[in-house]
Amino acid sequence: MDSYPPVEAHGLIGDLQTAALVASDGTLDWFCAPRFDSPSLFAALLDRHRGGHFRVSPEGVEYTCKQLYLPGTPILITRFLSTDGVGELVDFMPVAGDRPTDRHCLVRMLRVVRGAMRFRFECEPRFNYGRDPHELEMHLEGQLFRTSAYSLTISAVRYPDTRLRERTIHRSEESGVSVTFTLREGEQSGVVVETGVSPDPPRLFTPAEVSDMLVRTREFWREWLARSRYSGRWREMVERSAMTLKLMTYAPTGAVIAAPTAGLPEQIGGERNWDYRYTWIRDASFSVYALLRLGFTDEARQYRRWVDDRIRDAEEFGVPLQIMYRVDGSPDLTEEVLDHLEGYRGSAPVRVGNGAARQLQLDIYGEALDALHFADTHGLMGSHAEWLSTVRMVDWLCENWDQPEEGIWETRGGRRDFTFGRLMSWVALDRAVRLAHQRGRPGDTGRWVNARDQIYEQIISRGFHPGRGAFVQHYASDVLDAALLAMPSVGFVAPTDPLWQSTLTAMDAELVSDSLVYRYDPAASPDGLPGRESTFTMCTFWYVEALAQSGRLDDAALVLEKMFTYSSPLGLYSEEVAPTGEQTGNFPQAFSHLSLISAALGLNRLLDARG
Repeated sequence: MDSYPPVEAHGLIGDLQTAALVASDGTLDWFCAPRFDSPSLFAALLDRHRGGHFRVSPEGVEYTCKQLYLPGTPILITRFLSTDGVGELVDFMPVAGDRPTDRHCLVRMLRVVRGAMRFRFECEPRFNYGRDPHELEMHLEGQLFRTSAYSLTISAVRYPDTRLRERTIHRSEESGVSVTFTLREGEQSGVVVETGVSPDPPRLFTPAEVSDMLVRTREFWREWLARSRYSGRWREMVERSAMTLKLMTYAPTGAVIAAPTAGLPEQIGGERNWDYRYTWIRDASFSVYALLRLGFTDEARQYRRWVDDRIRDAEEFGVPLQIMYRVDGSPDLTEEVLDHLEGYRGSAPVRVGNGAARQLQLDIYGEALDALHFADTHGLMGSHAEWLSTVRMVDWLCENWDQPEEGIWETRGGRRDFTFGRLMSWVALDRAVRLAHQRGRPGDTGRWVNARDQIYEQIISRGFHPGRGAFVQHYASDVLDAALLAMPSVGFVAPTDPLWQSTLTAMDAELVSDSLVYRYDPAASPDGLPGRESTFTMCTFWYVEALAQSGRLDDAALVLEKMFTYSSPLGLYSEEVAPTGEQTGNFPQAFSHLSLISAALGLNRLLDARG
């Protein structure tokens, strides 16, 4: 299992319809096409032998590896350093546009900047999570890997009438291919990887063509990033988080996925291995909030439209809002186990699809309405039809808020009266009332106010545990829940309220470990799943906000700075941080980067106000 790289030892590249992970040793070990939620072509991250990979590495020499992004872009540079020479591998994906396409392009370019190095390109695709056999066609200018449903083409990059030094090519028993060659200082070589249903044969790409693709990709990202209005503290981390969220956005619909990966374990060897390549209502709603604060109005408008569409779909089919959807808005996320894959470092089962999609999670209504209200206050008003669908959703919530549910953490141990679900139901009704009053929109606001106030009184009377001196996870327990760190942020309690101050003190003592925050204690509140919890990155950033809002600015700044030390070398975060400091869970995680942006912006504002 030592052959698996650490989760955080990866860089993310993408074209706004799908994405790939490249390990720090130059191995492309995760790539799905044509969409984020499509079957994989390379999945060595989940099985080093059966998953498929595209490795680029020096040969015959000891070397070390370093990774960085070209500043202001997601163009990834992997550096190979040896006593004989230094090589650089540049990986990027040209932007695919805002119309769905089965054709995608990934460029891998090598150059030697000092001395000379011999390299090996080794391409071993495995289609449909390694379940579909493929044929390999060898061409003069590359290779074509083909199945009945999809294909992958490798085209060489060089000038006509030039040949690589000491080039050898070998076809493997598994219908893969490896090429070895030597480059000297100033020389370059590479490949263009293209995917599609109806493939073109490999063709020769010139370095000038690839250079043009690189420049256009670079300028797209730098022009996009220049639209950010943020100039405060921790700007580099904030901008990298914003870029990561953009990379995880499906441009044709504006949907932001929770993560580009599936099956990465929350605990090594454990069973908490989920597929996060879908769009949660919760994540899309928080995206509106974070990106509007940074000045990315177009993205916020598109995310808002996506949320509106899901609200109208739910109303049309007479069902509650689903907690997650595919990137095109379809609700079918049937969960299956890929039992032929061993899982990352032996962490099985590997799941694709997500069985939690049909769970009842009442908090999503609050996040959706909070996002719509925040967007409205920033000039992104909804249409009349959207408002009518919102009214019907709010009326449904008035009838259904007072019932057990699965909750934000998607527990599989049965429904409970979760305090966070009640809190966000209060937010939904409160924001609906505000929208109706501020915009003069029709709605049964008297009924909404009555339900909102009932929820408030219930949370105070049943959600606060006098013995613990804290708001607790659900009404039948005394377990603490880090989701409730959001209580002052959404305006339910003042950050100076004694009820909140005692809650924060209890969380300090029980959920916080050297600044890192556990979301809850599964031993005290069984969630229906085996294994233990690592600290939850999003909750740590929420803790920063809670500390700052409570006036503990120095504590908040220290926790934030400590949290930055747990990022990957490229500034990326997965879902959780293990006790050893390694990142666990799917990678990178939208929720982690959304909460980083919110924490940094909120703390920066309060530090400026303090002077």
